[in-house]
Amino acid sequence: MTETKLPGDQFVQSLARGLAVIRAFDADHISMTLSEVSKRTGLTRATARRFLHTLVDLGYVRTDGRVFELTALVLQLGYSYLAGQSLPQLVQPLLEELSEELHESTSASILDGDDIVYIARIHTRRIMTVGITVGTRFPAYATSMGRVLLAGLPADQLDEYLSRAELKPLTPRTISDPERLRAELDNVRAQGWALVDQELENGLRSVAVPILQPDGTVVAALNMSMQASLADGTDLDQAVFEALPKLQAVSAKITDALRAQH
Repeated sequence: MTETKLPGDQFVQSLARGLAVIRAFDADHISMTLSEVSKRTGLTRATARRFLHTLVDLGYVRTDGRVFELTALVLQLGYSYLAGQSLPQLVQPLLEELSEELHESTSASILDGDDIVYIARIHTRRIMTVGITVGTRFPAYATSMGRVLLAGLPADQLDEYLSRAELKPLTPRTISDPERLRAELDNVRAQGWALVDQELENGLRSVAVPILQPDGTVVAALNMSMQASLADGTDLDQAVFEALPKLQAVSAKITDALRAQH
């Protein structure tokens, strides 16, 4: 194990070794024997054993006597970091992972007046005639993220929005009737996600899920967008149902991170 030492006596070797033991566990090494931990960390078996059993006593690791695994208590080590992060900072790395997994563009936005405002964005290809960056605004009624956000409004705020919003038919598919939109928002609220098919711009489809505060209120939205030519008919359903659980999983992670801030 290679260690970078600080000047003088500031470097605590035992702390570095303990953290190395924790970092040795990952998605490919969920459970390990003492020998495996020793090999992955470069520590002797005797040293690895001491650190493992110390972590067991502290509750960060569990063992059946032969193999060792991390416990959920390890998550607390990151809570102080999470507590200092803004929503865009929390979302961005998760969007990067999601976009890489789905091979499609992903975004997050909040509701500002009658518009959505992008707070994070990962694009894999140009799918709109206008470029989308952090700060880009679109009318909420014609976007998947906007419908998730509108569906999360209290009833009186939604009534106010529907009474004042100018619902323009941006494409032949755009829902521009207030009552039709209300019915669609009721459906979005009931199912917990929104699909918009070429209502903002021809050739653009997207699916979105809400990002919830720990108290269950909608604070932001998360989406995946794709070109209509990439998902027609049955393929569209397949694309949506493959993406939806992944979007929901990322949303749950963000909610967990927000909970850590309280």
